[in-house]
Amino acid sequence: MSQRNVVHATFCIERRYPAAPKRVFAAWATPEAKAQWFDGPEGTEIYERSMDFRAGGSERLWGKHPGGKVSDFQARYFEVIPDERIIYAYDMWMNGVKLSVSLATIEFHPDGKGTRLVMTEQGAFLDGYDDAGSREEGTRWLMEKLGAVLV
Repeated sequence: MSQRNVVHATFCIERRYPAAPKRVFAAWATPEAKAQWFDGPEGTEIYERSMDFRAGGSERLWGKHPGGKVSDFQARYFEVIPDERIIYAYDMWMNGVKLSVSLATIEFHPDGKGTRLVMTEQGAFLDGYDDAGSREEGTRWLMEKLGAVLV
């Protein structure tokens, strides 16, 4: 049996988008809108995409990446304040192995005619998956994809 361990890490990403908080928030609020930017690499085969966007609701994005890895994002929403804040926790699985458990807070701040989005993630990376840098890099990639759909 392998040695069990947990590595904790926190990162914060800020982005400014040229759209009002209402529009940026809306990009998170439905499966159709979120599917435009929240996904895997090009060519990912989606097995399941479900979303119940409310406090107490859940979300899942499960699919197979072109290289063969199967990822499974399973989230539970704790707070949803329209146009202001989203707080959720999620498990991240890869090929059936739980990699991490994270708490994410997304804040939407008016910034002139646009929005300053602040995303803070606190993660517990499990049993040898202690590469919080990869998670942050992947999240930055997703925030860039979000920006592309908001222009």
